[in-house]
Amino acid sequence: MHAFQTAQAKPHPAAPAQTAPTKQQLTALSQFRYALRRFLRFSEDAAHDAGITSLQYQLMVHIAGMPEREWATVGELAERLQAKPHGVVALVTRCEEAGLVRRRPGRQDRRQVEVHLLAKGRHYLDRLAVMHLEQWQVLADAVDAAARDLPGRRR
Repeated sequence: MHAFQTAQAKPHPAAPAQTAPTKQQLTALSQFRYALRRFLRFSEDAAHDAGITSLQYQLMVHIAGMPEREWATVGELAERLQAKPHGVVALVTRCEEAGLVRRRPGRQDRRQVEVHLLAKGRHYLDRLAVMHLEQWQVLADAVDAAARDLPGRRR
């Protein structure tokens, strides 16, 4: 398995048996997947055009987006990227070599490694995040439209 692949989701054994989805549900799922894929394609292209990879951008978003602080651990990044820790270590190394991030020993636990954004990384992040926020609204509107009349939708 590639470092950035995750295991396939399996239905929970206690989950009740589902009936076949309706045409309306399938249409809503299709619209959702289409909107999500368009957003992801936009993100991939925007990062590439800026001169970094989509994963580098995602890593920087997660570092800067950690609640209450401006750094993240490899374990936290692995969870947020839904990737294996060794794959994230390799990504952090590539980002470090590119001058985007820096590792520091943990302040409270020296065994822990903090990954911090550097000025160059912040420059890329700020530029790309503005574009992503605009596209995120487009995605949110599309998801709302797809789900609006879906039977059983929680409000």
